[in-house]
Amino acid sequence: MLSIGLKLFLLITVISKLGVDTTAIAAALAAAGLGVGLALQGALSNLAGGVLIIVFKPFKIGDLVDAHNEIGVVKDINIFTTQIVTPDNKRVIIPNGTLANSNIINYSAEGKLRVDLTIGVGYDEDIKQTKGVLLDVLKQHSKVLSDPNPTVDVEELAESSVNFAVRPWCKVEDYWTVYFGITENCKLALDKAGIEIPYPHSVEIQKQG
Repeated sequence: MLSIGLKLFLLITVISKLGVDTTAIAAALAAAGLGVGLALQGALSNLAGGVLIIVFKPFKIGDLVDAHNEIGVVKDINIFTTQIVTPDNKRVIIPNGTLANSNIINYSAEGKLRVDLTIGVGYDEDIKQTKGVLLDVLKQHSKVLSDPNPTVDVEELAESSVNFAVRPWCKVEDYWTVYFGITENCKLALDKAGIEIPYPHSVEIQKQG
């Protein structure tokens, strides 16, 4: 583009030296340049966004990100677009101009993720016993990290249950394994300990009726 621009400038200069009025030519070239600029506005925006992403590196290939309301693993970073693969194996192509001007959450940047679970038990259940049962579940799971320590705390006194905030930590690639595994194991452990998980009894009555 620089080479073409310099050649056009040289051509106009030579024509002007020959005594030809170049005002109309310059105006036509300026109008053409404006039209081309407007036509390429989106492409230039994506180009600039791609340069920013490459220079500042907010993420890299293989990172799990939430970008422009899309969650997935970064598959490819081009100068104009970035491609991510969602958990259900869909490839999403996001223009870099849009990406560079939106919030980006990089889940892989720190190497660890906290899994946030809420487990509710009945008001008649012993809080200390429940915390002990849930903590044992976290400590026995092979994918749960010991640093930071997993925690179990009373989160809320809800309408029909005492809700516990169950917070294990894991590697990014183990997130869903821990999420589903801990959820299932908590239910099994609470059942084994005879600790009730409340449910809407009114719904059951309506079904029976």
